[in-house]
Amino acid sequence: MTTGKFWNVMTGLKPVLAMVVVQMSLGGINIMYKLAKNDGMSMKVLIAYRYMFAAAFMVPLALIFDRKTRPKMTWMTFLQGSLSGLFGGALGQNLYAESLTLTSATFAAAMTNIIPAVTFVLAIILRMERLAIGTAAGKAKVLGTLLSVSGAMILTFYKGVDLKLWSTNINLLHHGAAASQQSSNDQILGSILAVVACMCFAVWLIIQAKMSLVYPSYSGTALMCISAAIQSAVYGMCAEKDWSAWKLGWNIRLLTAVYIGVWATGLMITLMSWAARLRGPLFVSSFYPVMLLTVAILGSLLLDEKLYLGSMIAAVLIIVGLYGVLWGNGKEMEQKQSAQVEVDGSKSSGGPELRGIVIETSSTSEGKLPASNTIYPIQAADRESSAVPSVARGE
Repeated sequence: MTTGKFWNVMTGLKPVLAMVVVQMSLGGINIMYKLAKNDGMSMKVLIAYRYMFAAAFMVPLALIFDRKTRPKMTWMTFLQGSLSGLFGGALGQNLYAESLTLTSATFAAAMTNIIPAVTFVLAIILRMERLAIGTAAGKAKVLGTLLSVSGAMILTFYKGVDLKLWSTNINLLHHGAAASQQSSNDQILGSILAVVACMCFAVWLIIQAKMSLVYPSYSGTALMCISAAIQSAVYGMCAEKDWSAWKLGWNIRLLTAVYIGVWATGLMITLMSWAARLRGPLFVSSFYPVMLLTVAILGSLLLDEKLYLGSMIAAVLIIVGLYGVLWGNGKEMEQKQSAQVEVDGSKSSGGPELRGIVIETSSTSEGKLPASNTIYPIQAADRESSAVPSVARGE
């Protein structure tokens, strides 16, 4: 009995452990971006390689696992896949990578936590969500959105004192004062790029939600990666005309491209799809702060990034706001499910019953209208007395 309970607990923990691994892996993207940029690699080229490797990994999975369930591609599905590749891939990731190079890995990771709030605002504008300010769920979502936006503003305009929690004297970037000066001068621009990138990711989530209703997850992800790879490659070739920038050797550039393409984009999206199928998208979204924690620790340990009081206050506000939005969404989902259960229960509580009597006749008489097939409802009193309601014929 004890062994059975243990395995039941472990089975229930699998999605939790999977999402922790996913968010820690996504946090590693920020560190790898910084290291590749420090090596002189163009972010535009890196984004193109990211989706090339991701597409090469996801296409075989889609062919294997979705071969029996994949419907015929329509023009609408193709358009959704192309827009997903644009907002969630080529455009969104290029903006995010540029904001990361202008600020810090911790700052960029903190900004991603406003994505649920931005998604909520866009969903209201597109009438995919209702405000429902009179309910507790609606108030929680509005308050959470305001807290997330406030945290983003504090993160942009206020630093505060250096906390100096620990020091390892390790800096893989080897930039020193130049890096901190660049981060200080370009903080506003990096913040704007990060916010626009979050808006792109929010649009991508909405498109993905629509696309997932008609197209399997592996095939949808593969279509997005192919579109993003083409768009990123075209943009990268227009921006980086020096072909030497596209060379990959056995160095940090190749390691970064393979890591963020195969591992962080391919395998981790697969795990996220699996967890969402078991626990729902709300469960997946609730683990985003793990990425912020991972980046803050790794950034301070490996990149000698400083942790400021303003960043910690902003992170707390953003995380509290995030869970406010998620709690509101969860409550609304519970209310919808409860309402649906009540409706289904009311339909089945009375058991099968006769709703009416169909009267058929083909005879006609002079001066009388022919009686057509008519359904006359049975009232409650008729059911109790087992009486058949009288039929009034038109004269």
